[in-house]
Amino acid sequence: MAWQANLDLKYTLRGARVVVHHEHTGPLRVLQSLYPEGDSVCHNVLVHPPGGLVGGDTLDIQVHVGAGCHGLITTPGATRFYRSEGPWAMQRTRLLLEPNARLEWLPMEALCYNNCRAENQLTMDVAAGAELIGWDITALGLPQAQLPFESGIFRQHIEVPGIWLERATLEASDRRLRNSPAGLRGNNCIASLFLVSGTPLERQALENLLEATRDRIAQHPSGAWAGVTSPNPHVVVLRMLAPLTEPASQLLRAVRDIWRQQRWQRGPCAPRLWAM
Repeated sequence: MAWQANLDLKYTLRGARVVVHHEHTGPLRVLQSLYPEGDSVCHNVLVHPPGGLVGGDTLDIQVHVGAGCHGLITTPGATRFYRSEGPWAMQRTRLLLEPNARLEWLPMEALCYNNCRAENQLTMDVAAGAELIGWDITALGLPQAQLPFESGIFRQHIEVPGIWLERATLEASDRRLRNSPAGLRGNNCIASLFLVSGTPLERQALENLLEATRDRIAQHPSGAWAGVTSPNPHVVVLRMLAPLTEPASQLLRAVRDIWRQQRWQRGPCAPRLWAM
């Protein structure tokens, strides 16, 4: 039986505190709000109790961040796309930020099991004055468990309408893509960290972000490939290839701390879940 699940989150201000209202259908939940940074930033954990998606499953997630609100969303574990006999598994996420809102979209990795047929879509609408820091981490197979990604298809779609679009189709059988120097170089983890601004970034602010990010990349242990660029004044994106998810997560978390300090004057604050 295929699961169809929907979750709507809405961040609003109640006095000086950011609060979240949520509605759901199917097995998709958000846990209790936490405030490790005070009332102005609301941390939430998004939970999918079945633990993964099989062919025919669909998850629809909508996040609406009201003007002046700051929300942070993470997950307790990977989004697992299991094998399918034919139907596709689908996760669709839409993030909508009103003016001067902030959102940190920081889910754990999408994990593609052998023989999966899956698609992961992320669409971000960011109004003037609003900013979003988010990431996308995809792991192909479970190499440490001797379960490689040898058959299957994974599609990815990341979009800021009218500003930035990245799409990919990863077929396990495409050895040229998987192994060539112009492709994945034999790596099993593809990751990106992005800052999206509804208002074009000023030239000096953009240069500061790029320089600080390149400095941090240079300090990262070898064995992974990473680079940062700005396809247009609204977007900064760090892209990374790694053999496993751990080195990718470490770099993305470090650069996320740099970006939130430079853009929002907020020090490092990892979600409590990451320390468990």
